[in-house]
Parts: sequence; structure tokens; C-alpha cells
Amino acid sequence: MHKKYIILFLFFAVFSHVKAQDTLVKKEPKVGLVLSGGGAKGFAHIGVLKVIDSLGLKVDYVAGTSMGAIIGSLYASGYSGKQLEELFESQNFEELINDAFPRRAKSFYERENADKYAVTLPFNNFKVSLPSALSRGQNVYNLLYHLMLPVDTTEDFSKLPIPFFCIATDIETGESLVLEEGRLAEAVSASAALPSLFQPVVIDDRILVDGGVTNNFPVEELRAKGMDIIIGVDVQDGLKDRKLLKSAPDILFQISNFRTINAMRVKSKLADVIVKPDIRNYSVISFNEGENIISNGEKAARVQLVKLQEVKKQQRATRTHNKIPILDSLKIDAVRLEGNERYTRSYLIGKLKLKGDGKISYKDFKLGINSLVATNNFDTFRYHLTPTENEGEYNFSGKVVESETSMLLRLGIHFDELYKSAILTNLTKNKLLFNNDIASLDIILGDNSRYNFDYFIDKGYYISLGAKSKYSQFTKSISPSLALEESSPLLADVNKLEAKVSDFTNQLYMQTIFQKDFALRLGGEHRRFKITSETITEDEQSDEFTFDNTNYFSVYGNLIYDDFDNAYFPKSGFYVNADFHLYLNATGFNKDFNEFSIAKADFGYAFSFNDKLALKTEANGGFKIGSKSTNTLDFAFGGYGANFLSNFYSFYGYDFISITGNSFVKSTFTLDYEFHKGHHILGAANFANIDDDLFETGDFFSSPDYTGYALGYSLETFIGPLEGKFSYSPESGNSYWYFNLGFWF
Repeated sequence: MHKKYIILFLFFAVFSHVKAQDTLVKKEPKVGLVLSGGGAKGFAHIGVLKVIDSLGLKVDYVAGTSMGAIIGSLYASGYSGKQLEELFESQNFEELINDAFPRRAKSFYERENADKYAVTLPFNNFKVSLPSALSRGQNVYNLLYHLMLPVDTTEDFSKLPIPFFCIATDIETGESLVLEEGRLAEAVSASAALPSLFQPVVIDDRILVDGGVTNNFPVEELRAKGMDIIIGVDVQDGLKDRKLLKSAPDILFQISNFRTINAMRVKSKLADVIVKPDIRNYSVISFNEGENIISNGEKAARVQLVKLQEVKKQQRATRTHNKIPILDSLKIDAVRLEGNERYTRSYLIGKLKLKGDGKISYKDFKLGINSLVATNNFDTFRYHLTPTENEGEYNFSGKVVESETSMLLRLGIHFDELYKSAILTNLTKNKLLFNNDIASLDIILGDNSRYNFDYFIDKGYYISLGAKSKYSQFTKSISPSLALEESSPLLADVNKLEAKVSDFTNQLYMQTIFQKDFALRLGGEHRRFKITSETITEDEQSDEFTFDNTNYFSVYGNLIYDDFDNAYFPKSGFYVNADFHLYLNATGFNKDFNEFSIAKADFGYAFSFNDKLALKTEANGGFKIGSKSTNTLDFAFGGYGANFLSNFYSFYGYDFISITGNSFVKSTFTLDYEFHKGHHILGAANFANIDDDLFETGDFFSSPDYTGYALGYSLETFIGPLEGKFSYSPESGNSYWYFNLGFWF
């Protein structure tokens, strides 16, 4: 009997062991994926994901730091490696990282002032300081939020299509934090906030920066989530030898990498499969090499193909990724804003361009977001969309953090053939008198010193108020018909007149925005216009002859539309500037003044044939109505420039201010070939009819009396374009060279 019990016991023991082995075999391992940080080198993660997807390998948890957090979070949100490749190849990373907002995102006032400064620095308490970072990271957040909209309501990251967490660093304590709940786009932005490049991200009152500072490869944290097998992708730099340590930045970067690289030597051994792409020839900012980096990631994953296939063999399930549709339009129902203490709700709504209840494109929605941030009145703007019961409709919630910096110091430098050399110093002050105002003063010192002052109370769609004051001067040979009456006997004796021209203009105006993009200004103007010459004199006691020195008073209307993508080298967009001045009175030199009006309009359209070749077309026209007694305010043409006085225009093939008339039509065609980034070959042709009473005689519709052509080269630099142009006119047979350096001001 005892022997029977022993046999029975052995039978059950063996059976249980076999059963246990069978259970172990059938247990499916949990697979984790950890992606390191590495800036642009993190594009290699996408190549690895493409190989993982091709195997149908199921990832159960994703962890990432910095760029690894960006790629990993999107993969966890449901995007495939292939779709991520398509999305990232379509991005302009220079604009993305530098927070370069499109011109259209800026107000008309801001566009007028933003295209002329080379350097902008905070200027608090009359002390120049440096910004906390080169970029606020707003464009990065905008992109991440857009792509993460399908999972925006998931605040527990473990509930994403693939559970996920990322690493950030508390800059005050140096603590490494695991972020696994909250707003996904905000958490990932914090994990990727590389110090000095992106400003820190505040979450729950903690100031967070790049997780790579403390933990660039969170493999231990991922193992703690119950992962049995971990696949790791390492895109960190290795230590450079003495041959590559040529500069101070190289040495500092090497020193800052000591801890991270040493830690990686230990951490990489904790992964079961480690993929190490060859990214030695790339840096953290090699974003223009994304295609090659992705390819290198794919190659590195294929080196580990056998190990990855072994992992796949242990899985019964196969993961497939359906292409995620990206929201292209939406309708905003309710708007909730917080954080604004100094700026009114109407100001924010006006900048966001959320007026109206119709459906808008997501592109226009993002443009409104950028319009608010581009004011520089806010350090950050975080927002989210909550779906309503109606399909495609959302409630919008936003939180602003108002900037403590209210004064900026801006600098510029310029040379051209008319104003010669000039150095610009600008002070811009927000909240000078009111919370939503801005004041700007340009002091320009050089061969022809001058100034510009602008003050604007911005109320968005409501009536805004503005004031302008400027003084400009130059000395140049001009056409005597601009300064002399037709009956003057001097016209027969003088072909060119060396004259000093000065203009002192002051304006007060009201502005309203309509149709979201048009600005209408109505105001009054005082203009003191002076032309003198030492070429001819009134008598022996006088050193100069005065042609005009008069105060002109007028009312005016101005309609503006401008969505050129670039002020200097537009590749797309449309431009309109229609102006009407009614001159009511004059005091001073012009005793024969009689009331008259001047109307003019400028149109521009730019489009691209491809990514290198663009055409800009321009049409201009103007005429005088009423008395012909005042001719110093007539239209004048010639030369090349962008900061002419009112009613003065460029014209290739002729010297500055060498053609005049009280009416004109003009067209210009500029072909821009950007053969290498920032390098432009420009070919231009302009045609015009310019004369007195051109529209009354009907000659405006005849073949052009004046033509000119130009060919030149332009290089984009941080201080503005460096240009040289050769121009020629077949009518006169004359040719001219034009040179300029720097932004126009």
C-alpha cells in the first residue's frame, strides 16, 4: 500500500511539472521599448520602428527621453513608423525650433517693425540681458498637440494605445521625474526642453527641462513596469578623441556628456536587444539630414534582425497600425481663457482670430495661436480642445503666461545707395500707458540721420488707435521737375539738381480689422516737406535755393492686406496697399496752395514654380485730383530701395528720383532662383507710363514709355540681405549698379 502512494505521488509531481512547463511556454512575454534622447539623431528611432512594424512585433510599453519621448509618444499614440517618417519629412525644422512664426501671424503693425532688426535683446531696468532660451518651444508644442489630438482626452498615459512614460528633469532640485499622466503634448515638450535651446516648461508648479540631463535611457524604470524583454535604441554621442575636439563648444559638450555616456555603458547592458545606429557624422541639430538618419536607424535595426525575430516568435499577437487621420478643420463653440491679468479677453480673442462661429481650417486655427504668441507679450500659451456632442465641434480652453519682459533693445545696420551707411538702435516698450499698447523708437545714425516713432493701442477687431512720427533726409541729384514749376526757366537749363530732401511726417489714426486679414486705417497727417539746393541760389547772399519748405495738412484712408510669407524674398502670398490723401491746407513756403488729393494703390502677388524658383509680380498706380499748383508731392521714380519717402518708387534702369509726374502706372516682375539655401539669383523687369494727367489723356493704356531690367545676387545674412544688382534701360542706354547690406529701415 505504501508503494502505491509513492507511485501516485511521483505521477502527480511529474504531471504538475509538465503542466507548469507548458504554462511557462504559453506565457507571452511583455515587450518594452526604450528610446534615448539625441536631438536630430533621434530620427534614427523612426527607422527602427519601421523594422519593428514590418515584423508585426507587438510593443507593450514605450519609454523615452527628449527626442526619444517625442518619437515614442507618437508611436504610443498609434502612429506607425512609416507614417512618422512621412510626417517628419514634411516639417520645416528651422521654423519649428526657432519659433519662426509666419509673417501673416503678426499684426500689420508688427510686420512693419519686425523686418528690420538684426538683434533683439531683453532690456529691463535699463540693463541688457539675454533671453532664457533661443526658443519658447511654441511651434513644437503646436505640432505635438495637433498630432496628439486623437488621444488628447487620455490623461493617464498607461491608457494610450501603447502605454507610455517619459523623463523630465526638475531644474530647481535636479530630480529626475517620470511623467505618466497629464497633457501628453505638454509632458513631451518638457522632456524635450533642451536647456538654452528651449525655455523650461512649468507643470504643476515644477520647472522642467530635458530629461536627458539626468536620465537619457530610462531602462530600469521601464523594467519596473513588468517588462520581460526590453528593446533599447541608443542614439547618444560617444566621446570624441583629440582630433575632433577643435573648439571650445566641442570641449564643453564633451564635458557635459561624461555622466550621460558613462551611465549609458551600464544601462545598455540592462536591455535585452540594443540597437545602436551609426550617427557619428550627425549632430543634435542635423535636422536637414533626417532622411539619412532614418535610413541609418533602419540599417542598425536590421543588424539585430535575428534577435528581433526571436522576440516576435514568442508572441502570439501581431500589432498593426492603421493610418491616423489628422484633423484638418474644426469649429469652435465656447472659448475659455485664463492667466490674462493685464490683457483683456477681447484682445486675446482678436489675436486668436476666433471671431465668428463658422468652420475654420486647422491651419488658420494655428495661425491664430501664433498671432497671439508673436506679440511677445506672453512667455507661453498652452491650450486644448474638448470635443462637444456635435461632430467636428470643440470647446477651446487656453492659458497664457504673461511675459515679465516689457522692454526690448533692438539693433540693425544698413547701407544703400540713397541713405548710405546707417546704424539703428531701437527701444520697444510694451504696456507704456495701457496694458495692450506698444511704443517703438528708432534712432538711426549715419550719413543721413533720421528717426521713426510708433505708438499703437491694439484692440484687435475693435477700433485700435495709433500714432506715427518720422523724420527722413537724404542728398541726391533729382529731376528738377519735382521741385520746379513747368513755367520755370530753370527747367530748360538744368537736367539734374543736387538737392537735399527732408520729410517730417506725423500721423494720428484709427484702425479696424475686418475679414480677419484686412486693416483699414483712417487718420490725419501733418507733413513738413523741404527741398533745398546749393546748385542754384536765389541771390548772392543766400547759400541755397529753397524749392519747398511747407507744412501740409491732410486726412487719409489706408487699406492694407499682406500675407507674403517673406518680406524680402516672397514665395507665396498677396499684398494690397491702397491709399488716399486729401490735402486740405498748407502753411509756410507754398503760398499758392489749393486743395488737392492723391490716390495710389500697390498690388503684389508671389507664387512658386517649385521649391527653388518663385515669381513676384507687382502692379502700382496713382494719380492726383484737383489743383496742380503743388508738384513737390508728385510721384517720383528711379533707383532701388525699400525705405523711400511717400510717393517715391523704385525703378530699375534709372537713377534715383529722375522721373516725375502726377500720375503713373507701373508693373514689375521679379524672378527669384534660390539655388542654395539663402543664396538668390534675381532677374527683374519693370515697365511704366509716367506723366502729368496720364489718366485724363488715356496714355496710361499705351505701350510703356519707360522700361528697365536688373540682374543681381542676394545673400541672406543675420543682419539682412547682402545684395548687388546691375540695371539697364534700353531707352536711355544708361546702366546703374545698386548695392545694399542689411534689413531696410
